[in-house]
Amino acid sequence: MGRLQALSASVLFVLLAAAPSVAGLTGRIVVAGYGPELPVMQDLGRAFEKAHPGTAIDFRWDRTVKAVELVKAGEAQAAVTDRPDPALKATPIAWEGIAVIVNFANPVSEVTTEQVQDLFTGKITRWSDLDGGDQPVEVLPRAPEDNVHAGLEASLGIGGRFQASGKAVRTDEKALRAVSGRDRAISYLSLAAALKAQEDGIPIRILTVDKVEPGQPTVKSGAYKLRRPVLILSAPQPDPLTDAFIKFAISPDGQKILQPVFVPYTAASVEWTPPPTHLTDKPAGSEEKQES
Repeated sequence: MGRLQALSASVLFVLLAAAPSVAGLTGRIVVAGYGPELPVMQDLGRAFEKAHPGTAIDFRWDRTVKAVELVKAGEAQAAVTDRPDPALKATPIAWEGIAVIVNFANPVSEVTTEQVQDLFTGKITRWSDLDGGDQPVEVLPRAPEDNVHAGLEASLGIGGRFQASGKAVRTDEKALRAVSGRDRAISYLSLAAALKAQEDGIPIRILTVDKVEPGQPTVKSGAYKLRRPVLILSAPQPDPLTDAFIKFAISPDGQKILQPVFVPYTAASVEWTPPPTHLTDKPAGSEEKQES
């Protein structure tokens, strides 16, 4: 009996010793998306893989990708977006500030939220209405599928009422180039990209809204209202690997990786509330002109 107990104890020891490798994270997941988050999400994926050998984070990323539908169909385990879906679990991982920019030669530097709404819905059509030059406002929209466009509409509460008067610009770089070359133009883009452009001497001005300077502290606190959440959508009960990746994204190490591009989403941030469906479901107005 003593030998049997000893043998059982030996077998149990072997099983327990092997348990970490059996129960440890292994496998591959697919993260889908279509917005500007890809480079920083790839950095996040590489850091996760390094911390968890035997795992792989793959990406399906393109403007034509329907990331949320891929998760619902089981073809991807996570989708990066700024719009929740009632059938999926939404985990906020960061904020992205949205900068409203004009040409540096434009004397307008401060606006109210109401004036930004009026600029982007066609109620203000001349810069002289804002004590600027006597010339028309040229609104350069982003492409309808761009996350920054939906984020701006949701922040301002102007879903479906956006009015463009110029050609659509499809990237932050093209928005910067277009506005820096047109003294009557106005557009919008990632705040991080706009701040970097100012540092690099590109002749654009970031408008102050409601006397709040746009920056990481004011985006994080919610004092600067033009911002969008960066969400990871997953199944309501994600598999262990997907769950671990999401938890890594909101961990201190994950947040450090996101910080150069996005504002970390921490407990100190104002609690995020999903925008009303009617502000996010409808694509930008079909009247927008496409970039040539």
